[in-house]
Amino acid sequence: MWDILRRSLQRGVRTARPALVLPAGVTPVPREPDAEIEVLGQALRVEVQRLFRRSLRLRHVDAGSCNACESELQALMNPFYDLQRFGIDVVASPRHADALVVTGPPARHMEEPLLLAAEATPAPRLVIALGDCACTGGFCAGSFATRGGVHEVLDVDLRIPGCPPRPNEILRGLLGAVGRLAGPRRAPAGFRSATDGRRPR
Repeated sequence: MWDILRRSLQRGVRTARPALVLPAGVTPVPREPDAEIEVLGQALRVEVQRLFRRSLRLRHVDAGSCNACESELQALMNPFYDLQRFGIDVVASPRHADALVVTGPPARHMEEPLLLAAEATPAPRLVIALGDCACTGGFCAGSFATRGGVHEVLDVDLRIPGCPPRPNEILRGLLGAVGRLAGPRRAPAGFRSATDGRRPR
């Protein structure tokens, strides 16, 4: 064992290469933000401030996705897109959320957690299906292990299709979701309680 440790220490670091050193006077050119993202984001910020006087809080629920939609949603939170500057926050608890963003075709074992998350979200709430799998079931629609789309488990207020949807499509969908909150709301999203003893659909 000591021989292996000694050899690896003598060899040095093999996993990282030194960073490329730029010649003197050369600086990397920063990437310009997408104009459409800026326009959509500013419109979203105005609507969120008008309706909430604070930020719109989203709770993300992965119901069994491949994580492509999550990557796009997380990209909106990185410094390049910076969704928080437009008044959108992702929260850790559904009790603090205004909307649930659901990705993936709901796997049968995720039905109850999805219902519990919806039940814990205060009314009026929005349920947003993000990505083709959440909207229609995607390529998993006929599988025995999934329920199809999110609409099979919860009433969906807004669908944002795409495999995965691009960040500007997600922003456009969020702007539509905020617009729905501004209009008259129906009774809280019609979902079954996970604890009412009835069998799931």
